[in-house]
Amino acid sequence: MDFPKFKAATVQTAPVYLNVGKTVEKAVAMIAEAASNGAKLIAFPEVFISGYPYWNWIMTPVQGSVWYEKLYRNSVDVFGADMQKIYDAAKQFDIHVVIGINERGESFGEIYNTNLIIDNLGNLIGKHRKLVPTWAEKLTWTSGDGSSLKVYKTEVGPIGTLACGENTNTLARFSLLAQGELVHIANYISLPVAPPDYDMAEAIKIRAAAHSFEGKLFTIVSCSTISGEIIDAMKGNVPNAQELLTRKSSAFSGFIGPNGAVIGEPLIDVEGIAYAEIDLSKCIQPKQMHDILGHYNRFDIFDLRVNIAPTKKITFVDGFDNQAS
Repeated sequence: MDFPKFKAATVQTAPVYLNVGKTVEKAVAMIAEAASNGAKLIAFPEVFISGYPYWNWIMTPVQGSVWYEKLYRNSVDVFGADMQKIYDAAKQFDIHVVIGINERGESFGEIYNTNLIIDNLGNLIGKHRKLVPTWAEKLTWTSGDGSSLKVYKTEVGPIGTLACGENTNTLARFSLLAQGELVHIANYISLPVAPPDYDMAEAIKIRAAAHSFEGKLFTIVSCSTISGEIIDAMKGNVPNAQELLTRKSSAFSGFIGPNGAVIGEPLIDVEGIAYAEIDLSKCIQPKQMHDILGHYNRFDIFDLRVNIAPTKKITFVDGFDNQAS
């Protein structure tokens, strides 16, 4: 059995807001930079292409309606020309990529918060749609289904991913662990509109540490930041957008080892790319004490069932008997 060792990169930055083309260009440049520094895996923030619906938190639903249309126009088809540039970059630079997108659905009112898993040959090997949009996000995103709750085998190990708040969902996390996940990508957005006593950066770190410690695996966290461009865009509807969207300790990106401890120096609020050396053999020893997928569980007592069937919007039933009488 192989236990890959590799260098990983994680991004903490803002997209070019609601601009797919320029955000893709920015992502490709960061992929090239990470690869030049020896990284074999790079993680990008939640809905990095091409932006988070901050208006849901600081505007009324009526005010936010026009912004939904802008987001829909800047959502993407996973098989479209814009995304192909990301796939080509992964192949060109021999690097695995996990990146968040606003995925356009078939209906105009249908956008998914989706993480794409791309291998180093430029193949889109999987996509995970956020199962439950969090709080005000329900004004924008459609819920995903169990068909995307999967772990993908790659040259750098078995990769799984969850977006932002669903990293709090114990059953979703266990579903990935049970499929042999050893590299977990948890991506987030900076959310400074949280209650005053809520430390977003610390909360992100706690969630990542909990998953790593419980599952004895590596968690890579990528979080976006809020640029001046985003704040300026919101000011037209919300004059105090600067005050509402500016806050310290609202973004954390970094790496957590299988013992639940931070690896290296994380990025808090500042933009950049962080790196860490990942050695999957380090997942073995901690499991001797607590292996919740093996000896430290009772599957004769606990029975988790996961519906992995894709959601069907309609079922056509022909009620006529076409057989000759």
